[in-house]
Amino acid sequence: MTSLELTLLYLFAAVLGVIVCRTFKLPPMLGYLAVGVVIGPNMLALAKNTQGTQHLAEFGIVFLMFAIGLEFNLPKLRTMRRHVFGLGLLQVACTMLAVTAVSLMLTKYLPAAWRLSWQAALALSGALAMSSTAILVKLMTERLEMDSEHGKRVMGVLLFQDLAVVPLLVLIPALGASDENLFMALAVAGLKATVLITVLLVGGQRVMRAWLTLVARRKSDELFILNLLLITLGLAWLTELAGLSLALGAFIAGMLISETEFKHQVEADIRPFHDVLLGLFFITIGMMLNWRLVWDRWPLVLFLVVVPVLFKLALVTLLARGLGATAGVSLRTGIYLAQAGEFGFVLLTLAQKNELVPRALLNPILASMVLSMLATPFLVMYSNKIVMKLVSSDWLQQSLEMTGIARKAMGTNKHVIICGYGRCGQNLARLLTSEKIPYIALDLDPDRVHQAAAAGDKVVYGDAVRLQALMAAGLARASAVVVTYLDTPSAMKVLANIHSHAPKVPVIVRTVDDHDLEKLQLAGATEVVPEAIEGSLMLASHALALVGVPMRRVIRVVQEQRDARYNLLRGYFHGNDDDTADELESARLCSVTLTELDQAVDKQFIQIVNALENVQVISLKRKNGQQITLGEAHKFADADLLLEAGDTLVLSGKPEALDLAEKQLINGW
Repeated sequence: MTSLELTLLYLFAAVLGVIVCRTFKLPPMLGYLAVGVVIGPNMLALAKNTQGTQHLAEFGIVFLMFAIGLEFNLPKLRTMRRHVFGLGLLQVACTMLAVTAVSLMLTKYLPAAWRLSWQAALALSGALAMSSTAILVKLMTERLEMDSEHGKRVMGVLLFQDLAVVPLLVLIPALGASDENLFMALAVAGLKATVLITVLLVGGQRVMRAWLTLVARRKSDELFILNLLLITLGLAWLTELAGLSLALGAFIAGMLISETEFKHQVEADIRPFHDVLLGLFFITIGMMLNWRLVWDRWPLVLFLVVVPVLFKLALVTLLARGLGATAGVSLRTGIYLAQAGEFGFVLLTLAQKNELVPRALLNPILASMVLSMLATPFLVMYSNKIVMKLVSSDWLQQSLEMTGIARKAMGTNKHVIICGYGRCGQNLARLLTSEKIPYIALDLDPDRVHQAAAAGDKVVYGDAVRLQALMAAGLARASAVVVTYLDTPSAMKVLANIHSHAPKVPVIVRTVDDHDLEKLQLAGATEVVPEAIEGSLMLASHALALVGVPMRRVIRVVQEQRDARYNLLRGYFHGNDDDTADELESARLCSVTLTELDQAVDKQFIQIVNALENVQVISLKRKNGQQITLGEAHKFADADLLLEAGDTLVLSGKPEALDLAEKQLINGW
């Protein structure tokens, strides 16, 4: 097979694997592993694990370590030091000690081909101590658990595991030295690690910042990217030249850059190289897996999957409980961290390269790590049910949370539920307070909730995605719900709960742009507010004013654009503070949900629109979730469009006209 044919095969396999994983909402890493097994020499034999492929895979490791180093920064480490150097340190140390000790105790009972030296046992213990940062961060981000109590502990442990990779990458090559040179190799490795960490913590960031600033001043994207490649591969080459690993140099490069103001630009520039080469690395890992040996030794594989997972689950749970976490939080943390990780593959590959792992055990260990990672999304998905079943106190704690939310919302009526109490949510709360409109906010950051509640804000700890939290916050009595955070999947879940349990309550959703506009509207959003559009309107207003357009015309033009974009800016929903004469006579919005007994049901929509006097129809929200706005004239003019029970009409007009229109829709003309 030529190089071009081999490259095409890898690309086709990678694309196919990612498509399948995206379809089932699994991490792409698992797809790369699976296609590696399929096309590898031990299955379809479409590709062989050649030396050239191995070199490309090493570049994948380099960019993986660079990306991890880039995400790892000292301020974050200091902020989470209690979890990092408490639970994280204990987890790695206890796992390595226990696995090494048990391996050495059992090795004399194993066949000769499976026996481990203490060097091999120590190297494998480091690999088994790792958990998957890529999978867990993705899952916790999707589930909005990064700021939860167990989420903080999981991130603390993952951060320490990232830090522990530095000495392990130095230690494992030293363990491969001969017995007579082992002590000297370990001493030299320790000295090298000390020098590297000193360079990392003292002065390295200043040099890197000065160099990147010098390059950035040339204002050349091409030069900047070339410089990134030079730094990454150059430091990797230097560490390999010093007798260490390529991966260690790349990790150091990432950590040095993470402390500069260029971090986010670097992340964007390096991402394509990282993802493509990392995919190739995992394909080569899959190609190493001999499924026939795995099938023949399935009891051993099953043992290596179940025992390490249960051991890590129990160990992390006990350690977290001992450090003061509740039983529910401790068990969740253990479930999340029980699997193997991508760093485990890196360390296992390094151990194999230094001939520390017996060949007979390599495939069963690889298979067990892959299977444990495949199981991770399902363990996380069902973690809440597992915890609720095994830990009665967790059910009680969640009940207390719901009770706390309900107590805070008690007595409020026609209030606004704010989902997310970040900067946007807090600004909204201040405006509502100034207008004497009641609100209750839900947020998942306990520190923010504690500080804001102490300052007198009406905010409680709760997950807006959960229906119980919304109901406890008084969803049935609310005048509106506002989703203030930028997370479309979460907003979709919130909309689904509101649509099924309180369809009359209007929902406003904040987004980055209008990419998901139609999807959110179909899910039931009364209005979607994209930040990009608001930013462009403000930019246009300033530009028009600066070029000499009169301010009154600027305001009118921008308002016309807003009116064309935002239906709800033509009016507002009535609140319990609309008590002044001017407000009572101003136009507002009203939503009317039709029932089976209403006279407007089964009537042509266009007929109803034309029959209503002094009232404008803003939108129609069908009972199936479809939303038809005023701008969609072709749908309004459709003579076959009949109103049905469950449809909601949003009307705009003055109070008397709205009252009359509502009576006409119910009782007829």
